[in-house]
Amino acid sequence: AYVIYTSGSTGRPKGTLVPHRNITRLFSATAHWFGFGPDDVWTLFHSIAFDFSVWELWGALLHGGRLVVVPYETSRSPEEFHRLLCDQAVTVLNQTPSAFHQLDRVDAQRSDELALRYVVFGGEALDVGALSGWFDRHGDATPRLVNMYGITETT
Repeated sequence: AYVIYTSGSTGRPKGTLVPHRNITRLFSATAHWFGFGPDDVWTLFHSIAFDFSVWELWGALLHGGRLVVVPYETSRSPEEFHRLLCDQAVTVLNQTPSAFHQLDRVDAQRSDELALRYVVFGGEALDVGALSGWFDRHGDATPRLVNMYGITETT
């Protein structure tokens, strides 16, 4: 399906060949956990050079959902991104923990209602303790927070 370069976090960066079957297996193996469907709205936040974009793009398309392509400028402004999430009623958000922490700070100051069902983390180690403010505001039921860590390694 594609070759993507790893970040080198476990050694030297290298190209990893990911066949189609590995991508489809990732979604079929996790289907019972997520229950993604045509009513879901996903963001394409990440560069296609980053493996998380595979999850974002194919997750929406394989499940018949809607994909919102996040403009570059919006991706660099947590305030604008939060507004986009609310305006587009995004239900599946995929973020690195560091990007989410910026969004979390904005969310703490806003009263807009998010439609999120899932926040999927990847690309970096997740410090669960840093999510305490989010849990205080949103509880731990909805949205569900899921740590996928490394998508290339998972596929």
